[in-house]
Amino acid sequence: MVLPVRTKKRMFIPPSVNRKHTVEDMTKKAKAAGVIVPHEILERPINVSCTAGIHDQYVPPEGDARLSTLSRDGFAQRTEQLKQTAASQLAIRKIKNYDHDFSTKTFPERAQEIFIAAHNCLTEFDRHKLHLLVTELCYPNMVRGNRYRTIRWSFVESLEPPRVVQVRCAEMVSKGNLYGQVTVRLHSKQSLVIYDRFGRVEYGKDEPRDVLEYVVFERHLPNPYGVWRMHGKIVPSWAPHKDPIVKTVLLPGPVLKPWQELEDLKLEKREPPST
Repeated sequence: MVLPVRTKKRMFIPPSVNRKHTVEDMTKKAKAAGVIVPHEILERPINVSCTAGIHDQYVPPEGDARLSTLSRDGFAQRTEQLKQTAASQLAIRKIKNYDHDFSTKTFPERAQEIFIAAHNCLTEFDRHKLHLLVTELCYPNMVRGNRYRTIRWSFVESLEPPRVVQVRCAEMVSKGNLYGQVTVRLHSKQSLVIYDRFGRVEYGKDEPRDVLEYVVFERHLPNPYGVWRMHGKIVPSWAPHKDPIVKTVLLPGPVLKPWQELEDLKLEKREPPST
C-alpha cells in the first residue's frame, strides 16, 4: 500500500488555463509588484445647479418680421405663436410659485443688466463674479480661447426695449426639480474688438454695430438662494455668418552667422503667404 506524503508546501499555485483574469486579480498583481493603482470613479458627476442645454429652444421668425395673416405662411406663423404663448403662460404660473416677484414686464430690464454685467466681467477677466452671472454651461463657452487675447466690448445703447419671447420650465433628475428658462430678445448697439497677444486686431472694429440676440436665462427654482443667470444664446439659421478671425502668422527670419548682427543685414519687407 502506497500513502501520499506531502513533502513540500507550494508558495505559488498557478492559475488554471481556462480561468479568466478579473479586475481584482489584476489589482492584486499590481499591488504585489509595488504599483500604485489609482482609484477609478465610475460614476459621472452631475451638476444640479443648471441644465445641460436649452429646453424647447425658441425658433425666431426669419428676419424677425411678421408676415401678413392673409397669407398661408403668415397664418401658420400666427398659429404657432398662439401655441407658444399658451405654453409660456403655464410655465409662468410654475415660476411664480417659487419666484413671487417674477413678471414678464420687469424681467427684460433685469435680464439686460445681467447681460451687460456678464460681458463687462469677461473683458475685465473677473471670473469669480462671472460665475455668479452665468451658468456652468455658459461659462466655458464664454472664456474658451481668451487666455492670450484682449477683449474690448461696450454696450452703447438699446435700439428697442427688451422683451420676453418665450418661457419654459424643465425637470431634471426627479419630479419637482424645476428649472425656469426665459428667452429674452435684445436689440442693441454694441462694439467689439479682439486683440491677440501681440496687440493686433483679430476681430471686430471700434465702431458700434446693430446686434439682434436671443438670450436664454435660467434659474433653479426649488433653490431658495437661486438667482437668474445667463444660460446661452440662440443663433437663428437665417442669421448672417460672422467674419473670420484673422490669425497671426510667424514669418521665418534670416539665418545669422555667429559674427553677424541683425542690424547689419538689409531686410526686405515680405508679405505673408496667401492661404
